[in-house]
Amino acid sequence: MNVRDFIRRGANAYPHRIAVIYGEQRLTFAEVYHHANALSNGLIALGLRKGDRVAFLLANSVQSIEIDFAILQAGLVRVPLNTRLSETEHRHMLQETETKALLFSEEFAERVEALRPQVTTVQYFCQMNGHPHSSWIQSVADVVTGASIDEPPVLLREEDYATIQYTSGTTGTLKAAIHSQGTWVAIATNILTSLPIEQDDIMLHAAPLTHASGTLVLPHWLRGAANAILPGFQPEEYLATVERLRATTLNLVPTMIVMLLSHARVVQYSLNSVKRIIYGASPMPREVLRRGLELWGPKFIQYYGQTEAPLILTLLEAQDHLGDDPLRQERLFSCGRPVPGVALRIVDEDGQEVPQGTIGEITVSTNQAMVGYWKSPELTNATLRNGWVHTRDMGYIDEQGYVFLVDRKADMIISGGFNIYPREVEEVLYQHPAVQEAAVIGIPDEIWGESVKAFVVCKPDYPSSEEELIDFCKERLASYKKPRTIEFMETLPKNATGKVVRRVLREPYWRDRKRSI
Repeated sequence: MNVRDFIRRGANAYPHRIAVIYGEQRLTFAEVYHHANALSNGLIALGLRKGDRVAFLLANSVQSIEIDFAILQAGLVRVPLNTRLSETEHRHMLQETETKALLFSEEFAERVEALRPQVTTVQYFCQMNGHPHSSWIQSVADVVTGASIDEPPVLLREEDYATIQYTSGTTGTLKAAIHSQGTWVAIATNILTSLPIEQDDIMLHAAPLTHASGTLVLPHWLRGAANAILPGFQPEEYLATVERLRATTLNLVPTMIVMLLSHARVVQYSLNSVKRIIYGASPMPREVLRRGLELWGPKFIQYYGQTEAPLILTLLEAQDHLGDDPLRQERLFSCGRPVPGVALRIVDEDGQEVPQGTIGEITVSTNQAMVGYWKSPELTNATLRNGWVHTRDMGYIDEQGYVFLVDRKADMIISGGFNIYPREVEEVLYQHPAVQEAAVIGIPDEIWGESVKAFVVCKPDYPSSEEELIDFCKERLASYKKPRTIEFMETLPKNATGKVVRRVLREPYWRDRKRSI
């Protein structure tokens, strides 16, 4: 079974139903399918061949699903570029994957202009909308002109690569997780068996479709449900859209939920049509969850997953959110229990399973795990061991099988659902001439879950300011990765070997918290 089989199945079963909603636009399953086929065949006619990498740089749009389907159906390998990353990060991703074609929307034309001289493997630059201003840019409208709307004549196998999904690494470098046609099918099947998706559902996407929200598209497609798309997340627009469309399924990171509940007019919008509010990517403050349950009712479902083994690994179901007894309240701190098809173990440093209730590293075995990291055999071997994905997340399992995340093995910070690794920020700080030492941690943030805080020791007689260093980082990193606050110190806490002890820096901020993430 491959992804094209799933796409075809949905198109054949529900040709005249509405598949995609974007603003006032409505596209049927047949229309999306035919548009995707035309783009598939157009890309092949350009000269792309099975296995070639195709990157795309665009915000959520009416064409997002068609682009995804087109790349996957043609046997090409999708490389989604996070729109919030820096030019340096985009260049690295394109060069490392030896991307051959780049699809982009007009709003990113300036970024693509800057990238072009630096990415020698990219042969085709294709603009999705507007009119290209350079002769070396092709219009996607021209690419699909005259292209067949029939399925592309490419043999697909389960083991063929389908996507290269970037995630940050423990050293601050970007890691490229590979998923095959088979694992992409497994991810969709897993979601179908874990969530009660129905034909009359309307799934509303505001988070980037290049991330977790995008994995929910194909399961809804297979059930004949509609995928409604917003270009981004603005609280009032989101609430108004839920009410107007009578959306049934929402996917939100906790930061979005905080912003919705904090909106002055949140109570004026009806969420009566909503059956489920799916959340994940970072811990949910319990007080926020309590308010959400009071306002919207028992509709919350939490998932746990990661790029190497995407959602859904564990599920805290709607009924798990109910009840005032201490045990149920305690379980609101958990991320639920493993779903069918996922084996989960907690292991020690030697890879041995630890007793119930003991904190260790979370490892999972599932057919939706990545194939490995792109051109990184050592990192692959460190993460995939004897069929188990070592998540680098620390946690424990209680007597009823609920999984509790308590810390991160690799010091990762999650802010607004995005991964940030301290080393990456530290490396930029060290580039500033005034910085002698730097250490970065995540501290609690009521809006973003965690925010980036830096501790800096300046060189003698070379002072700097918080504003100067933050601006310096902003020029060299994606904005969400820059420190929000900087504290200047005479020295950083170190152990006997001279290594900075982040735990000492973190402790004052997390001391009274239930968990340290």
